Amino acid sequence: VEGGSLVEAVLIPEGDRATLCVSSQVGCSLDCTFCSTGKQGFQRDLTAAEIIGQVWLAINSYGAWQSGKGRVVTNVVMMGMGEPLHNFEPLMEALGILTDNRGLNIGPARVAISTVGHIPGIQKLARHPKRYSLAVSLHGASDEERGKLIPVNKKWPLADLIEACREYTQIKRARVFFAWTLIGSVNDTADHARRLAELLKGIDAHVNLIPLNVTEGYEGQAPAETNVREFQQIIQDSGLPSTVRQRRGIDVAAGCGQLKAKRIKR
Repeated sequence: VEGGSLVEAVLIPEGDRATLCVSSQVGCSLDCTFCSTGKQGFQRDLTAAEIIGQVWLAINSYGAWQSGKGRVVTNVVMMGMGEPLHNFEPLMEALGILTDNRGLNIGPARVAISTVGHIPGIQKLARHPKRYSLAVSLHGASDEERGKLIPVNKKWPLADLIEACREYTQIKRARVFFAWTLIGSVNDTADHARRLAELLKGIDAHVNLIPLNVTEGYEGQAPAETNVREFQQIIQDSGLPSTVRQRRGIDVAAGCGQLKAKRIKR
């Protein structure tokens, strides 16, 4: 991007659809423990044009917009580098163009915005005219546990975050997706699962369980497969729907911030 900084965009093909993971900032200021982007520090927000440019780059790199197998990019997830809701106005401008029928005409429901719990941003998103999918990075069911993984939890504690998410579901009449990165011996036990189910009781929620992508600079390990299965079974038995996300891009270090870190090391 302008100034010579590097950002990531990762295309994830699956059958007749392809999801593009897009960055919203150069680096990130939130320093989540297991995230490679946070270790790189924050440089600046991306402009709306730079956010859109990542989508155009993916389309132009992988052929025509329309093909026999469908669109090259069918879904956009704001889950790349940066905290999207820290860059709210340029983000909304970019997504407005991407979802406009005069732009790329991607349905708003096919656009997901991820946040570590930026409460003011969630409140603004709840009142935004378009209904994008909201994904909240949780990873802990208590302030103490979550604060060790996500330092910004001290600014926006769990009770306030859950209330903001509850309000979002009521205003938008839409489900909130909660991401829970499973880290071996850190947050992958049966007790963690039961407390997560209790925390989200009464909220229209879906939990995405993501086994850890091991990151250089973080000592955490991926969970045992038996723990993943037990964790999912417990929360599903409580009535909380969930999906275990397949880890993708491990062989090329495509987790958040890992591609840039790999490029810089060369």
